[in-house]
Amino acid sequence: MFSMDLEVVEQVARLDGWLGEGGVVVLSGAGLSTDSGIPDYRGPSGSARRNTPMTYQTFTGDPLARRRYWARSHLGWRTIGLARPNDGHRAVARWQRAGLLHGVITQNVDGLHQAAGARDVVELHGNLARVVCLACGALSSRSALESRLTAANPHFTAAAAAVNADGDVELAESELDGFTVVDCLDCGGLLKPDVVYFGETVPAGRVSRAFELVAGARTLLVLGSSLTVMSGRRFVLRAVKQGVRVAIVNRGVTRGEPYADLMIDAPLGVILPNLASGTDTYRLLPQ
Repeated sequence: MFSMDLEVVEQVARLDGWLGEGGVVVLSGAGLSTDSGIPDYRGPSGSARRNTPMTYQTFTGDPLARRRYWARSHLGWRTIGLARPNDGHRAVARWQRAGLLHGVITQNVDGLHQAAGARDVVELHGNLARVVCLACGALSSRSALESRLTAANPHFTAAAAAVNADGDVELAESELDGFTVVDCLDCGGLLKPDVVYFGETVPAGRVSRAFELVAGARTLLVLGSSLTVMSGRRFVLRAVKQGVRVAIVNRGVTRGEPYADLMIDAPLGVILPNLASGTDTYRLLPQ
């Protein structure tokens, strides 16, 4: 159980004041979703993953690796697809409804910001709830694909040993035998989750929109991200360059700490619901 000392209480009060001024851009990472049962990559809840994250090149070029991925992801979706927003997601949505946020950017692929009621979320890395055909570009729902995979694999009874934040799971190689992959119903092309794999780049339009949000912000508020990879850290660097103050709420080490005006090492589920709790008052503040 986390107990806030005087320093943390003072830090939270300072952040609450910044939030009350409005113009905040939220940049969220996997640590925001751990209270929803989705493990972090590197934070306190993260488990050491044995398998290397799938790369785009391997997915498209190796049929065996692709089958292995879909078998593991089929199991992982049972966790990701059933996950529900936690108090942190609901707090962000509440701030947005109160007019305190200038934008929401997420590195997560779980769709929980939107499930909590947030709008116009910039999903840097896509969303696992969508599936894209690499041949014709058709988009379809993950739920429809899961029904097809279940029908194509009636005897697949493997159980996941651990689930990762990207929906991939730890699974013994022996349990993958015989798993059948399905292809696009429209053209027979390869299907892929509509997420950015290692080896791919985030679509330029998403990046430029995120930079626009940061440029117009008073505060960049990082929630639950270690900022280990440049995909998220670049927005912190841009904020510093443009004179936008940076606040970080995260458990454990973050590479953004040297650039932060305020750093709070505390559980997000404890801190976030207590911020801007009187939204009716804040709603009256000019933007």
